[in-house]
Amino acid sequence: MIGFKLSVLLFAVCSLSECSGRFVNSCKYPPSQWCDSRDIAAECGVLEQCMKFNETKPNADLVTVSLYYESLCPGCREFLVLQLVPTFLMLQDIMNIELVPFGNAQEKEDQGKYTFVCQHGENECLGNMIETCMLNTLGAKAVLVIFCMESGEDVLKAAQNCLGVYFPDTTWDSIMTCVKGDEGNKLMHQNALKTNALKPPHEYVPWITINGEHTEDLQNKAMSSLFNLVCSLYKGGKPAACGQGLKEKTNSYCMN
Repeated sequence: MIGFKLSVLLFAVCSLSECSGRFVNSCKYPPSQWCDSRDIAAECGVLEQCMKFNETKPNADLVTVSLYYESLCPGCREFLVLQLVPTFLMLQDIMNIELVPFGNAQEKEDQGKYTFVCQHGENECLGNMIETCMLNTLGAKAVLVIFCMESGEDVLKAAQNCLGVYFPDTTWDSIMTCVKGDEGNKLMHQNALKTNALKPPHEYVPWITINGEHTEDLQNKAMSSLFNLVCSLYKGGKPAACGQGLKEKTNSYCMN
């Protein structure tokens, strides 16, 4: 489940003109821990920001958006790049996202190994596997790399560069070891099981569930404006961003 807090990294980071080198170097804690206690916040110079952040923490269950998709499906790419990630960046305090790359692929088993046939060919199977291994290796942070890949002209060609931009300490070889080995094979099998267990069964991708539920009404609302849907479903105090909104989008699907 992807629910990491980019806001923790963003709200407390001042502009370059306001930050001194002494401030940056004096804090020995990573940004994700700055608001863990008053002492840490004070040491890192973000006590005021953390107090404001804690006052606006969500006070109800987060809205969980799960996306079942294929790496080369045009409609999936459009939804992920133009709806899912922008909405998450604005509403990450009230939502989680989950990515399941498999979609309309078919799985076959032979002596404990799994082979996959993808709707858009072998390159899509490779893209699905790369993104699956990135999710396994990087956890929630992989959404940044996947967004970069899916927004590129060529998803596969963008993959290595996108990884290098966001996570230069994670080697491409480590991702490809997963992709080509037993680990990636087993991870993709889990994606297949999860996709095939959907109720109702998926008929197309992108296939979207909200808090584990799929209806045509939820799908249509998510595809036209996921932002508005998440804001409307969250039962706690609405964040300020919910008063802004995102433009509605037209729908595009890859049929099963």
